[in-house]
Amino acid sequence: MPTFKNGSVEIDFLDQGPSSLPPVVLVHGFASNKEVNWGYTSWVTTLTAAGRRVIALDNRGHGKSSKLYDPADYRSDLMAEDVRALLDHLGIARADCMGYSMGARICAFVALKHPQRVRGLVLGGLGVKLVDGVGLEPGIADALLAPSIDDVTDPTGRVFRSFAEQTRSDLRALAACIRGSRQTLTRGEVARIKTPTLIAVGTRDTVAGSSHALAALMPNARALDIPDRDHMLAVGDKVYKAGVLQFLDQLS
Repeated sequence: MPTFKNGSVEIDFLDQGPSSLPPVVLVHGFASNKEVNWGYTSWVTTLTAAGRRVIALDNRGHGKSSKLYDPADYRSDLMAEDVRALLDHLGIARADCMGYSMGARICAFVALKHPQRVRGLVLGGLGVKLVDGVGLEPGIADALLAPSIDDVTDPTGRVFRSFAEQTRSDLRALAACIRGSRQTLTRGEVARIKTPTLIAVGTRDTVAGSSHALAALMPNARALDIPDRDHMLAVGDKVYKAGVLQFLDQLS
């Protein structure tokens, strides 16, 4: 996979499809990576088959990108600048941006700080928790740093420790990330995001917060319910994919 540097941070990314096609940038969730979040769930093939150029990065601290151990290095605005820098690196003036969970938070920061760079915005697995606190509990960091998964008693912590081990992630880097990337936006800030936005959340998702409540705060947003899916299982859902494809087609 190609890489580039944003300052001292090396970012690994994939870029599939001709440069003449409309670009969409995919930003994965916490403890995942571009292959797991977007490859294994067939998002890359779904979007390329629909005539899109697909670009996906490994967020700092994840996948093959640089591992950092200071929580301050994972502020959401810094991670948003990695996305902006990737667009600069590829010479892309404007793209659609889709993120899931933490990735959705990053994309929202991109749309707020660089509205001219984002044509359409898809926030998956993140609803009103964008403004009313952060969905994932900070105690997950303790689970990641425990001597072994057998020492983790919190059910949510065990899920993320297991997932991080399956993806062969750097546990220290992930612990720093979840401690440092918990910034929210104010209601006034989300009201300033005028980019056409689709907010997609599973109906059994107890992490994201209401998609409808967030959409009501934004001037050009609508909610999509992903039926009978929780936070983990909504990612590759066919209703989610169909809704995103329809949304992107309407922007064309």
